[in-house]
Amino acid sequence: MYKTHTCGELRISDVGKTVTLAGWVHRYRDHGGIYFIDLRDRFGLTQVVINPEDSPELSKLVADVRVEWVLQVIGEVRARPADAKNPNLDTGDIEVYATEINVLNTCKPLPFSINKEENTDETLRLKYRFLDLRRERMQKNLILRHKIIKYMRDYLDAKDFLEIETPILFKTTPEGARDYLVPSRIYPGEFYALPQSPQQLKQLLQVAGVERYFQIARCFRDEDQRGDRQPEFTQLDLEMSFVERDDILDLMEDLFTKMCEDLVPQKKILFSPWPKLTYQEAMDRFGKDAPDLRFGMELVNISDLAKDCGFTVFESAIKDGGSVRGINAKTLGEYTRKQLDELTDQVKLWGGKGLAYVKISESGEESSPFKKFFSNEKWEELLKRMEAEKGDLLLFVADSKPAVVYDCLARLRVMLGDRLGLRDNNKLAFCWIVDFPLFEWSEEEQRWDATHHPFTRPKKEDFDLLDTDPGKVRGDQYDMVLNNYELASGSIRIHERWLQEKVFDLIGLPRDVARDRFHQIMDAFEYGAPPHGGIAPGIDRFVMLMADEPNIREVIAFPKNNAARDIMSGAPSPAMEGQLRELHIKVVYPEEEKKS
Repeated sequence: MYKTHTCGELRISDVGKTVTLAGWVHRYRDHGGIYFIDLRDRFGLTQVVINPEDSPELSKLVADVRVEWVLQVIGEVRARPADAKNPNLDTGDIEVYATEINVLNTCKPLPFSINKEENTDETLRLKYRFLDLRRERMQKNLILRHKIIKYMRDYLDAKDFLEIETPILFKTTPEGARDYLVPSRIYPGEFYALPQSPQQLKQLLQVAGVERYFQIARCFRDEDQRGDRQPEFTQLDLEMSFVERDDILDLMEDLFTKMCEDLVPQKKILFSPWPKLTYQEAMDRFGKDAPDLRFGMELVNISDLAKDCGFTVFESAIKDGGSVRGINAKTLGEYTRKQLDELTDQVKLWGGKGLAYVKISESGEESSPFKKFFSNEKWEELLKRMEAEKGDLLLFVADSKPAVVYDCLARLRVMLGDRLGLRDNNKLAFCWIVDFPLFEWSEEEQRWDATHHPFTRPKKEDFDLLDTDPGKVRGDQYDMVLNNYELASGSIRIHERWLQEKVFDLIGLPRDVARDRFHQIMDAFEYGAPPHGGIAPGIDRFVMLMADEPNIREVIAFPKNNAARDIMSGAPSPAMEGQLRELHIKVVYPEEEKKS
């Protein structure tokens, strides 16, 4: 071994010991010929002292040392002088007087600083990710990720779950996004698919009698990238037999509550038990099915008051089947016209037609472009319903499409919540969203689509609606939500062949196509498939929230950028002609690429 101790473990009790350390030069200081080196490894920092009076040869050696050189240091542990102790450092009571130093490697000039936080361009950080990961912040994120995954494993092991790996090479199935395909060399023209999730396989494990399965699963989806999305991601995949919805919810609530209390004790869980909101309740109150419950500012429906008020914007939206809803931005009643125009422009970028408002000054004076269209009685009812007070700003969106109203107000609510400092990262507002619609109508395809996936079981009380009104069928589906993010989605699954075939029929999947794609699970349902259900929390996203990071790239060792590229390695990259011939592949470029 190159070291006897880590750079983070020496304490005052080690004074007098001869130790060997190895690590990177974090900082380097020359104090009048006495050299101080902060030596760093994964575990911490230790101050190394080189005194020319004691070691003239070492002084000559370290005069050339620079940050991020790799050194081995042999020396004696000594107590720091009282005025030189560092209470912010675990090793701050001691230092190591070097008697021997070996340069294990040098380091070129750095493209960015490692020993301090700087606003470095992300592209540069990703290009030199091996350096970026040396930074303290990134090291902490990797350690936190490790601890979270270990906690999940230990918890589920204690609950008699079996960790079982499922294939990475499987067959292409519809999961709501495009598959990554892997060509077969042995079978020309045939392809494997990288799994979007182990959905069918974990259900087959339940038919196999496993009963309690989990996996730290790698999943792949070829979709557009956002700050909290990656083409490859990691989830806690979990499935159980002989359970109902609340059995799974109770298990997850217990796991995540205990995990947060043990691993991030500085964060406070706001609700116990976690609230359960129906999908429609979440939409009506917060405008989205992954709401932030850390603050109020809930949506209020005033469509009934605005229906015949005479204000064209409101009336036309309602007449065309839409709605008028608003939020109360407390304390923002003094917003200027310029500030209101900025909010209006933002709403338009989100797809809304505009923004109506009521300003109430601290003196109680009301200002609104549509007040004159309301009777005194209706106006008073509007203010009462909005819980309006002095100093408030009431904001309204009207549109013929209810989804537009929901989306604009949901975004506006979050944006204003940030401005008002209402979204404290140390507050954790977990909740469950339940009773999702099982189907949504596709105007383009003129058929029903599964809102989650086609294996979700309809709620038993809605079975009859499958034949009469599929749009009203609720799925036995549930989402775990935290602070404006969906953390997990799950459901009780279909376990009968007749019901699975009925759902396939409803979404317009021909019987022969269904047999080709899903024969393995359809056949399995005829061999004593037990009732079962599961859930799949996203690990990347959860770690991101626990680490207070803005996107999941900060908690993944080697992520792709927003364009799904690995900047460090250059992937994806062209294959060699020989490889393509072996795989029986001919590349056909888009026309615009040919021209260039």
